Amino acid sequence: MAFGTEFFGNPANNPHNPKEALPKLSYALDSVRTHQFEVHIELPVTIDGVTQNGLTLAAKQVGTYGYAVADIEVHRANDKLFYPGKPAPEELTITFDNLLAKEGDAYQSMWQWFKRGYNPVTGDMMTETGTAEGADLGGGNQFKAKRMSVILLKGNLDHIKATEFYGVYPKSWKTGEFNYATGEFHTIEVTFKYDFMDSFSQTGIASTLGG
Repeated sequence: MAFGTEFFGNPANNPHNPKEALPKLSYALDSVRTHQFEVHIELPVTIDGVTQNGLTLAAKQVGTYGYAVADIEVHRANDKLFYPGKPAPEELTITFDNLLAKEGDAYQSMWQWFKRGYNPVTGDMMTETGTAEGADLGGGNQFKAKRMSVILLKGNLDHIKATEFYGVYPKSWKTGEFNYATGEFHTIEVTFKYDFMDSFSQTGIASTLGG
């Protein structure tokens, strides 16, 4: 089989002599690990006293994400062909640790960001929170983050892959379950909606993170 020949003939598989050394893990053929990732969010404007790139939160879990294109069916005689139709960006759910620290408070910061899209207290949409009149932000899209990046890491914690989302805003905010019977940290689950996305490998990742 061609795949097997190429794989086992590749020096990256680190062949070894068990009498001389322990087996080695091949980083060249290593897979992406689910527990090694970072999330970067460029906040639209100052939120709750936190400026862009000034918020550090503990992202405990990142749900699946993707982008789909609807089908256009074209019928001609006995044939049926398909063409790509309207794009359909999916949603992204991130679970944050409900930190008690003043800096990096997921509970407060994510809720304030959510209220910029819709304030359930006043019923206003796309408005500045914390102001007397509620300045309209619809024209400036300041309820949307310019970019959110999910960075995948190697075994040595170097950046290896990234997916970037553009035009991001939180559409759902909910807390984890409170339960006396468990000994786990509490969480905040936020679901984001985005307009566009791009996914790429190692080249250029560091330069896109804004420092």
